[in-house]
Amino acid sequence: MSKTTSTSSAARRGTRIEEDVSLEILRTAAGLEHFLAEGLKMHGLTMTQYNVLRILRGAGPAGLCRNDVGARMIAPVPDATRLIDRLICAGYAQKDKDPDDRRYTTTRITEKGLELLSSLDEPILEMHRSQFGHLSSDELQTLTTLLKAARNRP
Repeated sequence: MSKTTSTSSAARRGTRIEEDVSLEILRTAAGLEHFLAEGLKMHGLTMTQYNVLRILRGAGPAGLCRNDVGARMIAPVPDATRLIDRLICAGYAQKDKDPDDRRYTTTRITEKGLELLSSLDEPILEMHRSQFGHLSSDELQTLTTLLKAARNRP
């Protein structure tokens, strides 16, 4: 759709282009999230659990404290402790107390968690390709740049 068509369509409905952009981003995000959530469901994971496991894998052997995990989440969760506890119960993560400060707890991904993520890497990549494969590399780069710019407003 051309810029002119989009703008005139927004004007006819009495909306602003910013509102249309926001709605299109929200619709796209909801569709992407639903598609990924359905793919993860068969592995017994939610989107937030998958996100935490990816964060912990990225942290490496050093792990992270609960607050650092929460700060890296795609969307904030009200109870990161309970989320992490569910991953621990499933054997995908572990908590270790700091021997010097027992109040400080580090969460690390387990070997079982690493194996699960490794088994999901290719299927998740294929899901992303099925969602975005019709766009060129240049279009994807432009989209990424624009979305980052929209998030990082002055």
